[in-house]
Amino acid sequence: MRRSLSSICAVAITFSLAACHDSSRSENKQPSIVGTWIVKMPEAPFPIHMFVFHADGTVQQSNPDAGDPNTSDSSAMGVWLPNGDGFKGKIVEITADRTTHHFASRGEIAFMLKVEGDVLHGTASAKFYDTDGRLLKGPLAATLDGQRVVP
Repeated sequence: MRRSLSSICAVAITFSLAACHDSSRSENKQPSIVGTWIVKMPEAPFPIHMFVFHADGTVQQSNPDAGDPNTSDSSAMGVWLPNGDGFKGKIVEITADRTTHHFASRGEIAFMLKVEGDVLHGTASAKFYDTDGRLLKGPLAATLDGQRVVP
């Protein structure tokens, strides 16, 4: 009797742990945008960018610095949020004049994206500001088409 009671307890514990594990796994599912993406943005001075969307709601963007003959830009950093069946967010970059090496602008690029598997599509609107926050240029429209980087 003692042996069967301990066997029953062991089986019950095993099933309970498995149920808890499966439940927590489904609750921790990452949003579909999380990951690293190669993104084509034909309207930008350099048309190919890298984006990394982190699970904590932050995003980083980078493209070759030499892609724009007039300004040098920093990697852009920003935030993203779920938005209906897609995502919205904003990245910010700082640009410098290539000749004088002085501040040129603060670029703010707002985007709306939809993800289907390993493909993303969306639009963006870029605005550029001076050091006092006055609009210098924009809004400029852009399209985004991306492919997830997978192993």
